[in-house]
Amino acid sequence: MDYSAKVMDHFSNPRNMGSIENSDGIGEVGNAKCGDIMKIFLKVEGDRIADVKFQTFGCGAAIASSSMATELIKGKTLEEAWKLSNKAVAEALDGLPPIKMHCSMLAEEAIHEAINDHLRKKGLEPWND
Repeated sequence: MDYSAKVMDHFSNPRNMGSIENSDGIGEVGNAKCGDIMKIFLKVEGDRIADVKFQTFGCGAAIASSSMATELIKGKTLEEAWKLSNKAVAEALDGLPPIKMHCSMLAEEAIHEAINDHLRKKGLEPWND
């Protein structure tokens, strides 16, 4: 399978890996078919993502997607982060093989889960896709 240099870089040197203690929102999603599990941790200040970390159990494309997605939403508002699409994640990685596009989808879903977890913790209504 051909991966771009960016995918290989984010797989070999993942950014924002780890967890955040007392995080403001956690999103965990998994794909039973491929066995990938992705967990995103948010630290929110005001309505901005002050910090974001991830833990991903999965293939290289899943790890690269997590790494790139966290880079793309760090410092953004919750609304901007919500709008990050799996297509944008894949494009930022200079493309993913079609069979691996679900990995970027997991990143989008995990971000949505983490934002909604944060909103629920604040007593607010979760957002819909």
